[in-house]
Amino acid sequence: MERTTLEMAEAISRAGGLALVASAGGRLEPDLRAAGGELIRLPAATKNPITAISNAFAMAKVVRERRVRIVHARSRAPAWSAFAAARITKTPFVTTFHGIYNARSSLKRFYNSVMARGDLIIANSQYTRDHVIKQYNIDPARVIAIPRGVDLAQFDPDRIATNDRAALRAQWGLAEDDPRTVLIIPARLTRWKGHLVLLDAIKHVEAKRPGALKLIIAGDPQSRRGYHEAIVTNIEANKLQDVVAVVGHVRQMPLAFAASDVAVFPSIEPEAFGRGAVEAQAMGVPVIASNLGGFTETVVEGETGLLVPAGNVTALAGAIERFIDMGPEARAKMGQNGRDRVRALFSKEALQTATLAVYERLLREAEERKK
Repeated sequence: MERTTLEMAEAISRAGGLALVASAGGRLEPDLRAAGGELIRLPAATKNPITAISNAFAMAKVVRERRVRIVHARSRAPAWSAFAAARITKTPFVTTFHGIYNARSSLKRFYNSVMARGDLIIANSQYTRDHVIKQYNIDPARVIAIPRGVDLAQFDPDRIATNDRAALRAQWGLAEDDPRTVLIIPARLTRWKGHLVLLDAIKHVEAKRPGALKLIIAGDPQSRRGYHEAIVTNIEANKLQDVVAVVGHVRQMPLAFAASDVAVFPSIEPEAFGRGAVEAQAMGVPVIASNLGGFTETVVEGETGLLVPAGNVTALAGAIERFIDMGPEARAKMGQNGRDRVRALFSKEALQTATLAVYERLLREAEERKK
């Protein structure tokens, strides 16, 4: 969500506009400035109704004073304030579904419904689009699937220096001539991402083929200390300390992918898109992913990676063994297939162009309504 916001700030700036981002701020503030955007500092993520109403009037004031022509919401809590501000000022309103919002109660369903209230709605995959249309009974003409894009200038294996790759592998405890197959799971530490399923699969493979692999768990705990502790406890209980490294947040993901042989995405719930799998393939790294959600659109079985049933430890272990047996040359060929497909279908530029076209349609329809 945050990365796509930055990419659209860049595209809007390049097109001669200005992207104003209402947010509490964070570590990507310098990136927003570099992209040509401007931060409007608000506690936008609040679920306090009084604060949300205050935010709505603050946003409406910005819309009027800065002559904002489109309001675009990307997350549910701020979307309620943005929706109100758009209606107060009669400004076209667009939303993006970056995820699948499951509702376990009528109140939660109502809370989620703000994302279906856009004049136009962007879904980050065909899987998400189908879900949104069915879940909210929306006219399909209002829902546009725009896959998330990858910055191919950044995720380019040719830009990675050999020394940098070797240095990172050394930090991970890998010797220069280490023959092990290096797997990486780049995902925030939350249970549905499937880390514990992957650790069980690693345990099975290590028992059968000791010394054949190294797993890198790269991700931010985001205050989920209990789950982080569960991962560490699992590693220690199964004596996998020399096999698995928990390295925390990794800012240089292109380098991390370049230092790996295979990227693994064992999610136990559907990913709306699964950007990490696309970034890995952009770097020429083949992937193993769960056969559900957005991965079924971004990973081609047997060509760019392997798809396995979600939560199936045996199938996941088997896929890992296939990649070990495949060897470097065959893995590189599969990785190149993935890189070619990403360049054709999932570039940042394609996302930017398609989203700007949605903005142009909104503005055109708004003008027609005035006539």
